[in-house]
Amino acid sequence: MVGYDTHKDEVLKRLRRIEGQVRGLHRMVEEDTYCIDVLTQVSAATKALQAVALSLLDDHLAHCVADAARQGGEVADAKVKEASDAIARLVRS
Repeated sequence: MVGYDTHKDEVLKRLRRIEGQVRGLHRMVEEDTYCIDVLTQVSAATKALQAVALSLLDDHLAHCVADAARQGGEVADAKVKEASDAIARLVRS
């Protein structure tokens, strides 16, 4: 079971909304929309993706990492490292 299982529909809804934003960006570029307006929408789509990523990370910590921590040992160490690596990737992006 994945950490976001209880609100998978909400995550999918947010991703569909982001997909629509990206299609809108494509349309804006095709229509030669002013650069700053396109950049504003890129920023909005980026923030929306970051919000989804943070939500998924929160779920991962609350479920997957917490379950592994209860088991302890190498399983816990591996999950903590995995989460730490994911956080590092998010911070770099």
